[in-house]
Amino acid sequence: MLKSCKYYSIIIFCILSFLLPSLREAESRTEDQTGRRVLLPKSPRRVISLAPSITEIVFALGQGELLKGVTLYSDFPPESRKICRIGSYIHPDIEKIMVLNPDLCIAIKDGNPKSAVDKLEALGIPVFAIDPKNLDTVMDATIKISRILNAKEAGEVLAARMHSRIQRIKSLTSKKKLRPGVFFQIGVSPIVSAGTKTFINELIELAGGRNLAQGAVTYPRYSREQVLGLAPDIIIITSMARGAPFEKVKKEWENWPQIPAARNHQIFLVNSDLFDRPSPRLIDGLELLFEIIKSCEVKDWG
Repeated sequence: MLKSCKYYSIIIFCILSFLLPSLREAESRTEDQTGRRVLLPKSPRRVISLAPSITEIVFALGQGELLKGVTLYSDFPPESRKICRIGSYIHPDIEKIMVLNPDLCIAIKDGNPKSAVDKLEALGIPVFAIDPKNLDTVMDATIKISRILNAKEAGEVLAARMHSRIQRIKSLTSKKKLRPGVFFQIGVSPIVSAGTKTFINELIELAGGRNLAQGAVTYPRYSREQVLGLAPDIIIITSMARGAPFEKVKKEWENWPQIPAARNHQIFLVNSDLFDRPSPRLIDGLELLFEIIKSCEVKDWG
């Protein structure tokens, strides 16, 4: 019965979209961060976020009340947990989205499948896509989302604050001569780290460290022996797999005193959401990394 109702809602929505254009709100054509020209409502009222980072940006702009649907792991801020779930960002549930009758979906290129975006647009739902690759484009995505949600001033203020915090860290690390080797572990089994073209690499370098996993492979895999051979000064542990035994992994590394990170008790656990979500909270991750590196002993750095 419930499934029949869902299909019925989709049919009604399609009829309204194609046969009653006079009822639709005024629209404007806008270029999204991927370069697509998208016809968007001038005042969206029912917005679907297709990624946790987008949910965070919308709330950071003070527009959380517009969100009618969010993806599975949208859990920040806490208010976002009360919003209807529409599946994961990799597998959004098109039926659930249509039942919520949105006038705008906001997608992310690196994560949302193009097929899902195409289906939504075929059903008459405009999709505005962002494509953040580094801190600069995260700030740009924030400003672009603020404009389509009629929160331009809030977006400019938020981006300016992010920029100011980044510049503060840069000024503190610009004259730093000794940069510790940092191994950032984002996977437990297998051991996975972050290569050069990642947010994590950018954050490590800005915070005054040297990413030991730099290279062409975005998320390289390592054996334990390879990590020991890198002799990291600092090990930072997080995981994209929720509920992983972080403390156990930390204790395992502490059993190898031949590496400086273990010898000097410089192994840390961090919240993965501060490092793998392209949202304003990346700056929190940057500041946390800076404090970790600043607090570490330097006697074994070379």
